[in-house]
Amino acid sequence: MNQVVQKHRFFQRFTLVFSLLVWVGSFPGFGLGSKDQSGQGSGDPGLHRAIAVFIPGVMSGSPIYEMLAAGVKQAAAEQSTAERPVTVTVIEGGFNQAEWESRITALAASARYDLIVSSNPSLPAIASAVSVKFPQQHFLLLDGELAGNPRIYTLRYNQREQAYMAGHIAALVAGEADQEVRTGIRIGLVAGQEYPAMNEVILPAYRAGAQRVDPSCTVDFRVVGNWFDAGKGAELAADMIRGGAKIILSIAGGANEGVVQAAFEAGAKVVWFDTNGYGVRPGTVVGSAVVYQDKAAYEQTLRFLEGTLPFGSAELVGVAEGYVDFIEADPHYQASVSAPIREQQGRLLAQIRSGALDLQE
Repeated sequence: MNQVVQKHRFFQRFTLVFSLLVWVGSFPGFGLGSKDQSGQGSGDPGLHRAIAVFIPGVMSGSPIYEMLAAGVKQAAAEQSTAERPVTVTVIEGGFNQAEWESRITALAASARYDLIVSSNPSLPAIASAVSVKFPQQHFLLLDGELAGNPRIYTLRYNQREQAYMAGHIAALVAGEADQEVRTGIRIGLVAGQEYPAMNEVILPAYRAGAQRVDPSCTVDFRVVGNWFDAGKGAELAADMIRGGAKIILSIAGGANEGVVQAAFEAGAKVVWFDTNGYGVRPGTVVGSAVVYQDKAAYEQTLRFLEGTLPFGSAELVGVAEGYVDFIEADPHYQASVSAPIREQQGRLLAQIRSGALDLQE
C-alpha cells in the first residue's frame, strides 16, 4: 500500500515540475532546450534567423532606441523570405542597469536568438561576461567598444566630433545672448550618469569646441544620477542657469525633459544630442548634434544576415562615414539662430566634413 502511495506522489511531483517547466519555457528569453546551433551567428543566409533587440531602458520617449529597433527591423524585413524567415523580438531592459546582465544572460541561455543587438557604452562589458557562459551567442553592439571577442562586434560613434560641434554652437549662442560678456562665457552640460566616454571624450570635446569660440569659456557639468528623473534634471538646469549658464547640452535620457522645461522658463537655450531635437521645444533647442543610429543598426544587421559582419572587430565611425552630423537644414534652427551664428557654425562644419579639421579619437 505504501508503495502505491509513493508512486502516486512521485507522479504528482513529476507532473507539477513538468508543467512548471513548460510554463516558464513559454516566456521570451527562456527555453527548455537548445535549438540546432550549427552555423548560429555566422550569418549563413540559408538558415532561419532570430534576432533580439535589447533596449537598455524603455522605448517610449527614447528616439535613439526607437531608431535602433527600426534599423534592425528594416534589415530583417528586406532579408526575410518564406523559405528563410528573419524574426525580430524587442525586449525592454528597464532603467535598472544592475538587472541588464541577468536579462541578457536569460536571452543567451534561451538559445533562441542568433544575434542580440543593443546600444549602450556599458553593453560590451556585459556581453563579454555573458559570452563566457554562452560562447555560441553573437552580439552586435552600437555606441560601445570592445575588440578581440570573436562573438562580439561593436560600432562606436565619434563622439569627439559630435560633442565638439555641440560645444561650438553652445558658445556661439551664449556669447550672442550676453553681449556684455566679452570673455568668460559659461555653458552647461547635464548628463544622466558618468561613464568613461562621457568623462574622457564628450565633456572634454564639448569644452574644446566652446573654447574655439572663447578660450576662457567654462563648462558647468552636473550629473542626474539616472536616465529618467526629469525633476532632478530641471533642478540641476535651473541652478546652472542661475549660476550664469546661458545654454545647456543635455545628455540625460528622460531627464532631458526637465532640462528643456527649466531652460524654457528661464529664457535659456538647450543643445540636443544624438537625435534631431529642434521640434522638442522650438526656439529653446538651438542645436542638434546627431548620430544616425537607424542607419547603423540597419547596415550592420544587414552585414550579419549576409554573413559579412566582422565579429571580433571594433569600428569607429563619424562625420566622414555619414553616421555623425549637425542638423542645419531644420526650419526651427534657421528661425531661432541668427544668420551670423549659423554662418560661423557652418564654417566649422565644413572643415570637419572636408577633413580639414581632424577630430579623430
